[in-house]
Amino acid sequence: MNNTHINKSFDKINLDWELIQSELKLKLGIEVYESWIKKIDLLEEFNNYILLTVPTRFIRDWITSRYLDQILQTIKKHKKQIVRIEFKIIEKKNDNRENLNDLNQINKTQNISFIKDSHLQYSRIDPNKRFENFLIGSSNKIAYEASLKVSENISHYNPLYIYGGVGLGKTHLLNSIGHEMSKDKKVMFISAERFMYQFVKSIKSNDMVKFKEYFRNTDVLLIDDIQFMNGKEAMQEEFFHTFNALLDKESQIIVSADRPPNKLSRIQERIKSRFSGGLVVDIQKPEYDLRRKIINHKINELTTLHTDKLNISDEIQDFIGNKITTNVRELVGAINRVVSFSRIYNKLPSLSETKIILKDLLNLAENNVTIDSIQTIVCKFFKISKNEMLSSRRSRYLVRPRQTAIYLTKILTTKSLPEIGREFSNRDHTTIIHSVKTIEKLKEKNPDMNDNINKLKNIILYNKEG
Repeated sequence: MNNTHINKSFDKINLDWELIQSELKLKLGIEVYESWIKKIDLLEEFNNYILLTVPTRFIRDWITSRYLDQILQTIKKHKKQIVRIEFKIIEKKNDNRENLNDLNQINKTQNISFIKDSHLQYSRIDPNKRFENFLIGSSNKIAYEASLKVSENISHYNPLYIYGGVGLGKTHLLNSIGHEMSKDKKVMFISAERFMYQFVKSIKSNDMVKFKEYFRNTDVLLIDDIQFMNGKEAMQEEFFHTFNALLDKESQIIVSADRPPNKLSRIQERIKSRFSGGLVVDIQKPEYDLRRKIINHKINELTTLHTDKLNISDEIQDFIGNKITTNVRELVGAINRVVSFSRIYNKLPSLSETKIILKDLLNLAENNVTIDSIQTIVCKFFKISKNEMLSSRRSRYLVRPRQTAIYLTKILTTKSLPEIGREFSNRDHTTIIHSVKTIEKLKEKNPDMNDNINKLKNIILYNKEG
């Protein structure tokens, strides 16, 4: 909850690292948490920065390039004065032993393959995500039916490619398929990020033979978020050969992504062609009937977990169902917030209180902007071409609009610094940081700059001039 008095009280206490990690787990997902966030420990806390530890330089670099912004944002919710994060590498000697014990225990109970001696425990199928509790509507029915068919009849569609936006149920379907097929098949379930991590690790340890053996010796391969392979040529090369080897032995392949195959950026054409050669299905944003069904299901689920009955009014349920339309994850998050409010204050919130509790979620649709749209609007505002903005020229009349576009991209999107840099002609992340800081300083000193930023935000978010 975003009450001011709560934020002030957080400033006076030490950071609860377990709480922050729990929030990051919800924010970034179980895959990212298990692979990266779980490996971070809080070492020391200072006035305006904190010192975190990680076991390897590779993990530090990966976290810094992908998740540093989200980690800092979560920390600042608890302590506003923290403005930066520093890392120290401290190797944990017992990591290998602990992970091997975990792997051995899991291998005893599940027909799922792992790579031994790995710091990563992937192929961890979530037992809570099954076909039985996947709620169906017109927006996801085709993807659900196709997934069910694949789990019943191996190689019927090969590959099965499921795409859709964040939080719409792609990972749930992959888990469901893996859960069903692992009963009598050898299943490998992995995210594209983990695939890349293990690929790089195998190269560094000169152990590619074992890597190939494990990934090609499976009956079912499920890969989540394939778009994260973009630009990784060596990894794509290995994935292509793995893909072909599995098809040759009639293993089933299921892939998820946030866009259709032909829209994947910086992915080899031959890989996109293989994806398109199977069954391609999409999951769309949930329609109102499905949203209400999800709300009712979540409330009933929470009621089952607790003895007290949750009588959330139809008015509030209708409000949530009508206003939060982006994805299922945000919808469930909204219900969790309302329920948490009712348990903390021992009362159900009114509609006005609900609006305050969910105020940041209610702005999601407004903040669904792209880097391309920001660049186009800023160029039009400053009367320059996009080619000029993205060029390497440092003329003053180009530098300020470029910095403005970078600043607006940083505050209006969830893109990481490296992602923003790539969209601005592969500029380094330090250039992005410099641009953001420059505009922030100019806003404080120059009323005209502050006015221009506000005008541009209105145009970008609400399509309103002035």
